[in-house]
Amino acid sequence: MNISNAQEAVDQWIKQHGVRYFNELTNMAQLTEEVGEVARIIARRYGEQSEKESDKNKDLGEELADVLFVVLCLANQTGVNLQEAFDKKLDIKTDRDHDRHHNNPKLK
Repeated sequence: MNISNAQEAVDQWIKQHGVRYFNELTNMAQLTEEVGEVARIIARRYGEQSEKESDKNKDLGEELADVLFVVLCLANQTGVNLQEAFDKKLDIKTDRDHDRHHNNPKLK
């Protein structure tokens, strides 16, 4: 599934199951909450904090998918074609960062 298909799938889900999109500010708050859940897993599972027993069964993939879902909602409701935006950003990053990263001694 490409990003355009994912945006369409989310839009169809909202229409069939979600009644309507939450407003943009609510979705922004939801995105912040979901990113926080990802950060908690990363900090405790891969960082220096100890993982609480209640967090050990948390699925990082599921939490990342929650982030993606809300990002797709925000793109849909603000008229952003995320496929085009992503492709453009990847081109910009490729042009800008290729030599920079290859020449970075910290990455060797």
